[in-house]
Amino acid sequence: MMQECWILKCSGIMKFLAASASASLLALRALGATVSTRAPNVKAITLDIVNAQGAPDGFQRSLVTANGTYPGPTIVADMGDTLVVTVNNRLDDPTMRRSTSIDFDGIFFSTDNAFEEGTPFVTACPIAPNASFTYTIPLGTQSGTFWYHSQLSVQYVDGLRGAIVIRNPNDPNIDLYDVDDESTLIQVGDWWHNTSTSLLAGYVATGIVPVSDSGTFNGVGRFQGGPEVPFAVVNVEAGKRYRFRIINVSARNVFTMSVDSHNLTIIETDGVATVPLTVNQVEMLAGQRYSVVLEANQPVDNYWFNAPFVGGDPTRNLNQNATLSRGILRYVGAPDAEPTAPMSLGSGTALVEANLRPVEAKPAPEPDMNITLNLVVTTGKAQWNVNNVSYLSPEVPTLVKILDGANSSADFNVTENTFILPANATIQVTFPPNDDDEAHPFHLHGNNFFVVKSNSSDEVNTENPIRRDVSGVGAAGTILRFRTDRPGPWFFHCHIFWHMQAGLATVMASGLDDIRAEDHPNAAWEALCPAYDALPTELQ
Repeated sequence: MMQECWILKCSGIMKFLAASASASLLALRALGATVSTRAPNVKAITLDIVNAQGAPDGFQRSLVTANGTYPGPTIVADMGDTLVVTVNNRLDDPTMRRSTSIDFDGIFFSTDNAFEEGTPFVTACPIAPNASFTYTIPLGTQSGTFWYHSQLSVQYVDGLRGAIVIRNPNDPNIDLYDVDDESTLIQVGDWWHNTSTSLLAGYVATGIVPVSDSGTFNGVGRFQGGPEVPFAVVNVEAGKRYRFRIINVSARNVFTMSVDSHNLTIIETDGVATVPLTVNQVEMLAGQRYSVVLEANQPVDNYWFNAPFVGGDPTRNLNQNATLSRGILRYVGAPDAEPTAPMSLGSGTALVEANLRPVEAKPAPEPDMNITLNLVVTTGKAQWNVNNVSYLSPEVPTLVKILDGANSSADFNVTENTFILPANATIQVTFPPNDDDEAHPFHLHGNNFFVVKSNSSDEVNTENPIRRDVSGVGAAGTILRFRTDRPGPWFFHCHIFWHMQAGLATVMASGLDDIRAEDHPNAAWEALCPAYDALPTELQ
């Protein structure tokens, strides 16, 4: 079980490494989020969004961070708590975006707090430099593994990403593991030496999605020809069972997780308790999360915790060597050394998403409305289209328009790609097969969905499909269903953020009358748009 220490400032979860020109390394422990109990079941967290120097893979650069670290501090709460997250924007580096906005991936929102959801130009305006905003988020009955990141443009490429863990003392799989604490949280992500603004400019100019320089495992990595940054170490004790909460915090890359000589038993998928499924490899698209149980039942030694990735043509970035993306699983009593055995990449049973089942089995409700989304890229341009529309953020956020009386698609710009949905209905979204060579991890804000047909299989499962909030869309076709019993304007987009920025997004807006009746934004939210709109372009 996790210890209470994890909630407090005593937790030092992640390391991020800074290297001087001579490649000497300075390891810095990430500070835990400042958390206090203001009232029963309220967790107050402060995230100072600041620029900081760092070198997660040995290459020194300016970062965009929460509390000065990459990844940012982990937010830990219990099921039923309310998070009160104060975000202070202190960004001052003119080479990057200086406004910001935080999204809490996988957390449900409802009619009365849609304005707290944090999607720029959908549910709110960004937070201007030297301004603050407090998100109040009741967690309700949710538990599991989530994360937060900047939702503004592709800003989280610069480092603004962190984990959220919601603990459930009545986890239906609790008897399967002995340890679930700060040491068992794994965050893997793509890393980039250039700033997001310069990378985005290159993408717009060429239509070629940027290729990352490296991958990081718990905040550290290596690139080809770079310094030998020490691999992150995960310590285990023989005979114990460990719940590893793994989050792919990438803006593009797909990671395949495995541990040499060990099985992984999946028990959670994107915050949904999962019927235990034992595999050897887990492929994770950007934004996806899994909890896996590893039994430390091998001889005392060091083993590779493998996290190779794919994400574009590696010949476009010669810094990239995906096999350098890994950590070390170290048994108590093993030497302080790297494993001597070669990595067992690409071997064993791989996860098939269609084989996942929720512990709480529910049939997918019959659809009341059907939507087909066709995804097409404009050749040679940084432009993606959904049903022939490339999404562009409006100047006036979707929620503002709804509160002001918008009732139909005609009240929104065509480029907002906004679907008007009835409240308390089941919506089926069908993504036909496409021949793109990169699976698109589609993510729904504010809700999750039933994966009726996974891109991993031809099976159609309406009896007990897995529920999650990020699922792949690609060559085999995907069918999703979700309920609109949490009315709001919810962003539905590709979690490859380069694609999202290029238009691969929609807004699913449901229950507009309910929103107007129940959603009452506060003065701080109402001040966001005037403050942002008054900024000169270089500060936006």
